[in-house]
Amino acid sequence: MFFSRPCDFVMGAVSLDSLPGGNLPEVAFAGRSNVGKSSLLNALTFRKNLARSSNTPGRTRELNFFNLDERLMLADLPGYGYARASKTAIEKWSALTRDYLRGRAALRRVFVLVDSRHGIKSSDLAVMDMLDEAAAVYQVVLTKLDKIKQNERQSVLERTRRTIEKRPAAYPRVAAVSAVKGDGMAQLRADVFSLV
Repeated sequence: MFFSRPCDFVMGAVSLDSLPGGNLPEVAFAGRSNVGKSSLLNALTFRKNLARSSNTPGRTRELNFFNLDERLMLADLPGYGYARASKTAIEKWSALTRDYLRGRAALRRVFVLVDSRHGIKSSDLAVMDMLDEAAAVYQVVLTKLDKIKQNERQSVLERTRRTIEKRPAAYPRVAAVSAVKGDGMAQLRADVFSLV
């Protein structure tokens, strides 16, 4: 029920001094470009167009904030790993994201989205290193579960668990979801709701 409550776009922040006030608990969604962050946010909140999804990697170029029922702030972060933009622009978004993740007191958890077809890549590990260093709790979410065969799912989950098991800031449970088919979304909603 909570996730069908009003959820409104607040702002797209392009600098630290333009971030919304941190008076609500906050969760952030990070991941490589085209991993499905916007689709996941839409599915999480039972909406079609809350976050704009695109087949073009690197479409999200700001930190986009959404207020869910005046009780939780959702942050959609720019994708990392690939974008059709200048190196200067990419470095600017990357620096903003790094600074946000390191210094946001209201941030309860970062959901690091990983494409289940490809597993954890070096760019994901670099973000996890940064989050470990900042002691910012993060949870890995395997996306696009509907794109892999049923009999491959368990091995993907096990490989992911083994990769994160010794990381100090990693939340131990790995989520696995399909924003399209709805697989795993109820558990992910429960994980997010526990942080409100």
